[in-house]
Amino acid sequence: MRLRGLHLPALERAASAPEPSGPGTKVEAVERLLRLAVEAMDGGSLREAAEYTLGLARGTRDLPSADRRRKAAALYDITVDHFRKHQEFAVLGEVAEQVIRLCGAPAPAPAPAPAGAVGSAPVPARFGALPRQRPLSSGHRSLPVSVLGHPSTITLHVHPVDLLRDVDVVVSPTNTYLSLPEAYKSSVSASLRREGAIRDSAGGLVEDRVHDEVREWVHLHAAPGRSVLPGTVVPTSAGALTGQGVRRIYHAAIAVPRPGTNDYDVQPDDVTRGAARALALLAAEREAFDPPLRSICFALLGSGRGGLSHEASLRAVWAAIEAELARGARDAVHLVVRHPARADLIERMLAPYEDRSTDRTGRTEPCRGGR
Repeated sequence: MRLRGLHLPALERAASAPEPSGPGTKVEAVERLLRLAVEAMDGGSLREAAEYTLGLARGTRDLPSADRRRKAAALYDITVDHFRKHQEFAVLGEVAEQVIRLCGAPAPAPAPAPAGAVGSAPVPARFGALPRQRPLSSGHRSLPVSVLGHPSTITLHVHPVDLLRDVDVVVSPTNTYLSLPEAYKSSVSASLRREGAIRDSAGGLVEDRVHDEVREWVHLHAAPGRSVLPGTVVPTSAGALTGQGVRRIYHAAIAVPRPGTNDYDVQPDDVTRGAARALALLAAEREAFDPPLRSICFALLGSGRGGLSHEASLRAVWAAIEAELARGARDAVHLVVRHPARADLIERMLAPYEDRSTDRTGRTEPCRGGR
């Protein structure tokens, strides 16, 4: 279902050849290509897991990704977390190899198969070859926007969150129990906890600063072991990240744990509420710091384990940002994503707000026509 909101140029080019049944839309063409790729896989659990993962199995098209992943994990009798970290990579890798075969592009030579092993049958080339090289993508983009006549600039960072520099506040998603993930994990919250820790010259942990300050807030303002309301925002220092110019971390409690599972439920309204409270907290704390706090950065809150699509997450965060821009707020707003494709999605979604009186280099030009 998310194909309608994603920009997938390689898959769209691969699926662009005319089909006997007619070309259809780009979404239909990409879906046909994926179905052909999955049909070319060996039968059994691998193929069935691919059908669940991509929403191609009957009755799974509109299921949330967490539910589809659960069905796929059940095929291997393993936990959802184990499937996500291991088998899912193998499943999607096999789908990718079949797409390459369908495109007629040379695939990497497979390892020799054991005697008697049955492999995938060769698939005749039916689609144009995929591009073999991808240009480097800029790690920073400047997006001039205007809301109700108030111009501003959104700075878009395309890199891991722990590489942020000189942004006063970073908003980190967390669960309603304010339980931070282990520092070795890959989420936004885990990355900020890891990079905010104080370490000695040998890399040994001296103080888990961000984690400890969240725990201290819980003991002072909430009941330990009980959840807070979704949308609650907890401020802490940035620990060792102050060396990178990051001065505060606002932990937005938006993920509600689903009992008996490792999954979470995230509602877009709670994301908007958390983002709005983070902006309000920035205004409240501003003058308590020297120099005052003037910039804030959001990730796509709830789009990881929370299960929101990147589009839904951006809409929820933007609702809070737009409300601030509409009243003439002058704080510098930043967004951070890891992958260029997500940055492209953000650019397309913010295009209606583009400030056409300013080009992407910051030079002012005459406005041509109304908005």
